[in-house]
Formats: sequence, structure tokens, C-alpha cells
Amino acid sequence: MFVETEQVIQGRRLSAQDLGLVRHWLATEPGWNRTRLSRELCRQWNWRNEAGRLKDMACRTLLLKLERRSLIRLPLSRQGSPNGLRNRKRLDIAHDQTPIADALAALRPLRIEALGPQYPDLALFRFLLQRYHYLGCGNSVGENLKYLVRDRQSRPLACLLFGSAAWKAKDRDRFIGWNGQCRQQRLGRLTNNTRFLILPWVRVPHLASHLLGQVTRRLNADWIAKYGHGIELLETFVDRERFRGTCYRAAGWVHVGATTGRSRNDVDQTLRVPVKDLYVLPLVPDFRRRLCAPACAAEPRDAAGRPACSRTESLPALAREAREQAGRAGR
Repeated sequence: MFVETEQVIQGRRLSAQDLGLVRHWLATEPGWNRTRLSRELCRQWNWRNEAGRLKDMACRTLLLKLERRSLIRLPLSRQGSPNGLRNRKRLDIAHDQTPIADALAALRPLRIEALGPQYPDLALFRFLLQRYHYLGCGNSVGENLKYLVRDRQSRPLACLLFGSAAWKAKDRDRFIGWNGQCRQQRLGRLTNNTRFLILPWVRVPHLASHLLGQVTRRLNADWIAKYGHGIELLETFVDRERFRGTCYRAAGWVHVGATTGRSRNDVDQTLRVPVKDLYVLPLVPDFRRRLCAPACAAEPRDAAGRPACSRTESLPALAREAREQAGRAGR
């Protein structure tokens, strides 16, 4: 049963009155499909991103979660899930697989393209990830950016995908210093580098760290152009059984901890998954102030009386701090 107090679902506070509106429209508008329902709710709640667009996909996910909790019954889907279409086996796309073992300078200038929904290279991007990345392509839930990198001869070199940040990550949250309220309000100011693929026939020294540097310098502006708000901090999770995170370290990312080897789907605490090292990269010196304010007013203060989250440090200082925090945590 839905409690009378507000609940946070899909990052939105949902009251009993909100649930009542959903149930009312389901009962009185039998002709509406799921898309129509989610869009009407977004308009009613004025649920938009900072670019002013309706948060239609977030609302659909919220409705599915309500149905899983047996709080509503949605109309039958009138077409197959788009996720099922995205996950189907992709047809082969012809692409140059000639070995590339040149110096980085010989490939420049590189063309780094942020791909939108109608871009011709989007199909190639998805195919390359599905074929050559060990995790496949997957689904890009929520806000995301996709980059395809080509060399001066237009040969594809790499793919990078940035998507939704992890809802909770103990070491990351401790490093930022925010509380649960701040995290709920500001999580959209983080993004997760969920895929980074250098194509297997490309063997170019320093290419990976160079691309991370190039992409992270432009990512904030690209995010603002697409979604109307910026990004303060990047994160990524590196499977330590497969990789050492060398390119992230070389690009200035800070190792702040690791996962516990448990999955969020591990209800019975029996499922083991690979341990992943967690790296972050602040894009602005005062990322803590931006991510914690205004709730930081009630947070601990330093010797000068300033909120702890108002500190600004260089990346080397942040790396030292992360090592000290890990030491205090017993690692």
C-alpha cells in the first residue's frame, strides 16, 4: 500500500495525490496509451529537464515502477518494447579494420563527433560497441552523450558513451561529501563513462588518455547544448580483473575506491559480481559547493567556519585526499 508520506521514485517526489491523479486518468481515459499518459503527466507536473523538454522517458520508467509495486495497472503495450528492438542482434556494418599502429601525431587532427538521434554514424557506433566491447552496447537510459572518434583519414578509432551516474556509490559519495538529500537533487550533475572502446586493431600509444582529455574538455558544453544544464563531475567503474585503469590515471582521473562485488539485484546477498575500481574527474574546482549547496548549510564546517563542501582543491590534492579517505576506511 502507498503510504501517505511522499516517496522518491525515479528522482521525483511522488505524493498520494500524484498517485491519485495517475489512477484517475487510467480509469477515465481508457483510450490513452502509455506514451500519451506519460506525456500528459509530465505536462501536468511540469516535469521537464533544464532544456525545457518533457521528461517523458523518466515518467514512463516511474509508471513501470508503480506497476511493479502493484500500485497501478498500465494499459497493454501496443507495440514491442523499444529496448527489445535496441537489444536485437545488429546487422553487420562494413567498416575499415586495417591495422593502425602509427604515432598519435600521424592520425591528427582527430574528429570527435557527438552523435544525435538522426546522425548517420549512430548505427555504426552501436554496432561497434555491440561487436567489440565486452559489455556490448546496452541501453542508454536517461541523459547521455555518444562520441565516435575518427582519424584524419576518417577511419573509426574509438567510441565513448556517457550515461546516468550510479544512484549510490559509497566511496564516491564520501569523496563528494554530500548527504542523501543533495544526492537526490544533484545526481543529474554527474555522468558515468559507461563505455570506452578503442577498436581492437588500433594500437596507438597514448591514444586512450588523449581521447579522455579531449572529450572531457568539451563534454560540459555538449551537455549544456543538449540538456540545458552542465556536469560537475565524471565517474567510471573499471573492472579490475580486466583493466588497470592506466588511461584514466594518465588523464587525471582520481581513484576514490571500489565496489564491494555485490549487485543491486542481489536481494539475498549471494550474487557475486566483479569488483570495479571507481575513478572520478571533477570538471570544476568548486564541484563540492555546486553539488552540495544549499543543503551544505547544515553540514560540518572547517576550521575557518566554511562548509566542508566549499573547499576547492587541485587534482593532485584530491588524489591525496582520496588515498587518505581510503586509509581511514581500512583499505
